[in-house]
Amino acid sequence: MLLTELLHPGILASLAGAGHGARVLLADGHYPASTATGERARTVHLNLAPGLLDVTTVLDVLLRALPVEAAHVMVPPEGEPEPPAIAEYRSMLAPLPVGTLDRFAFYDAARSSDLALAVVTADIRTYANLLLTIGVRAEGTLTKR
Repeated sequence: MLLTELLHPGILASLAGAGHGARVLLADGHYPASTATGERARTVHLNLAPGLLDVTTVLDVLLRALPVEAAHVMVPPEGEPEPPAIAEYRSMLAPLPVGTLDRFAFYDAARSSDLALAVVTADIRTYANLLLTIGVRAEGTLTKR
């Protein structure tokens, strides 16, 4: 049994194989995961029923499991208000700045060869997609027994 609260075998395997600079996509239930992810990325489906598991819940667990160096969100067309999910991500990731990408730029970023993992959630909020870049473990964070 692991001591971490992150227990999903597919997510753990993908993160263990990912290094500094690799990306993790947290996708809402509207995201076209079959066509807008990198060829080498592992896709994990956590979308059992609409709204049952959202990006925020997955992000909360991942933030305790890996260092994040950068984050980007998909934003609606200019002139439309920022969706509430984005404000939530900004709060959770602070003081890390959260970059913005329009829909097609976000798809291009998620299709890149450095995408290690795509987690498809059942989040029913629009524009609730988040792209994380894995950072490095800070010195002194490994506990030796």
